[in-house]
Amino acid sequence: MTWVPQKRARVRLDSGQYDALRHQVLRRDGWRCQSCGTRSNLEVHHKEFRSQSGDDSEQNLITLCAVCHADLHIS
Repeated sequence: MTWVPQKRARVRLDSGQYDALRHQVLRRDGWRCQSCGTRSNLEVHHKEFRSQSGDDSEQNLITLCAVCHADLHIS
């Protein structure tokens, strides 16, 4: 019999919980884009996209500015 790993449950927070987590990630990252270092137009990016089973967890989120975030999604 072949062993198949069990899928882990994806964490998807409601909007209030996600907003609190988003602020936690911004604080963790020192309110700076983790790519270019700017402090303006900050967004929180899912390293593993939600559409690819990425979850809403601190480990899966990173602070990026709008320009770096857009560049990441284009490439």
